[in-house]
Amino acid sequence: MSASAAMQEYLAEAYRIAYYQGDNPYISTSALATALGHSAPAITRMVQRLKEAGYVEHEPYRGISLTTAGEREALLNIRRHRLVEVFLVKVMGFGWHEVHDQADELGEVVSDTVVARMEHMADFPRRCPHGEPIPTAEGHMPRVVDFPLSEAPVDVDYVISRVNTHAAEMLAYIGQIGLLPGTRFRLLSRAPFNGPLQLAIGDVKQVIGHELAGVLRVCHPDQFDLR
Repeated sequence: MSASAAMQEYLAEAYRIAYYQGDNPYISTSALATALGHSAPAITRMVQRLKEAGYVEHEPYRGISLTTAGEREALLNIRRHRLVEVFLVKVMGFGWHEVHDQADELGEVVSDTVVARMEHMADFPRRCPHGEPIPTAEGHMPRVVDFPLSEAPVDVDYVISRVNTHAAEMLAYIGQIGLLPGTRFRLLSRAPFNGPLQLAIGDVKQVIGHELAGVLRVCHPDQFDLR
């Protein structure tokens, strides 16, 4: 049974959740419901369909985990989505805060041939506009080593690795203050009790709040390039 667009959407979101969890492969149905904005009964029905199709395994009190077939379908969906995002930004001139929903819609209808041409026209990107890694056509997901800026030690140089939000207003603001993926900066200070952080981007100093720092994932400069 081939995965429908709706099934691929669920599988891709489950993969994203597990990816951020590190060593824990189990995804709770409540986390999936929150990420997708669907009701608990809808999640339960889809999980049952995915299980019957061989895409997930379900363990009571632990959650679901993707099978090899489920992971393959998830990576195909994620690759298509992220390549469409890059194409919309680099080739068509959309803002990075505008493309997530557009890529969801286009990803359901574009063929693999069109996606391959988009990849070529965008100069074979390794990350999407938000810094997320793009799986290869063979189904390999590059591993990213990063952590939230809100947890980073001070007086150290970092690079923005990924931005973990789809909120358009927040993305637009992050772009305005120059904290796009690939931007190098130094973390100068962090106020106690979840207070603001002060950064230096070149000669420009910038102050951001703890909430914003939590969605900015950073790495050391020599860890930004994907392998």
